[in-house]
Amino acid sequence: MKTILKVEHLSVSFTQYGQGFGRRTLHAVQDLNMKIGEGEIVAVVGSSGSGKSLLAHAIMGILPYNASMEGTLEFEGMPLTKERVKKLRGHEMVLVPQSVSYLDPLMKVGAQVTKGSKSPSILEKCQKVLAGYGLGTEVMDRYPFQLSGGMTRRVLISTAVMETPKLVIADEPTPGLHMEAARRVMGHFRELAETGAGVLLITHDLELALMTADRVVVLYAGQTIEEAEAAAFSDEKNLKHPYTKALCRSMPGKWSSEGDPLCDTGEILEYMRKEYGR
Repeated sequence: MKTILKVEHLSVSFTQYGQGFGRRTLHAVQDLNMKIGEGEIVAVVGSSGSGKSLLAHAIMGILPYNASMEGTLEFEGMPLTKERVKKLRGHEMVLVPQSVSYLDPLMKVGAQVTKGSKSPSILEKCQKVLAGYGLGTEVMDRYPFQLSGGMTRRVLISTAVMETPKLVIADEPTPGLHMEAARRVMGHFRELAETGAGVLLITHDLELALMTADRVVVLYAGQTIEEAEAAAFSDEKNLKHPYTKALCRSMPGKWSSEGDPLCDTGEILEYMRKEYGR
């Protein structure tokens, strides 16, 4: 399998200034390693604040000004330098953002998906892409506020795939969607992988991730605590870390014969705070 993205020893930190000359460094992501192959979906799972979105922003070269990054990133076997990521971003590397606010509320959907192009071939491709996600041509003439949450998510995916990308990064693509709509969105990412793209799926919803992912990377406090095949989550005996096992047990349907949840969330979080200091 051809490797699309390779992340080695990635660390992201922030410099924060207090009163006077006070300064401290916040280590948000520490020594993260992962690979994504052609046609593969890798899910990065963790709670809020675990560093998931920072990973996406580091890859896309859109970290905040006060962030420092260490480690190496490679895209198709070559270093992902600042200059290279600028050329690839939006074309061979695309981001499906977490917030629907990325769409301009004052611009019609069609103009946003086509990036303002009026070329007949681009307009035709836009119609085909939207149709592929169950959206009619009438959507092109609507504003984002005129669409439902599920439709807006599909528009964001459509915008991302107009360029036939090699790497798709989906940052929490299903918040606020009911389960059926969320499953459809996840199915769209599986379709993208089947065309040969590598997909990095960032989510806090392990159950949803397991529907489509090939591998799962679990983050806690900015660190990778476990990486496993998605199939391993069918039985927690296949998993190594207590936190990963707790995530597995906390999924809907994981209950004891007495009707009690199999994991004590408070207990496991206390364990993780002692282990990682957060």
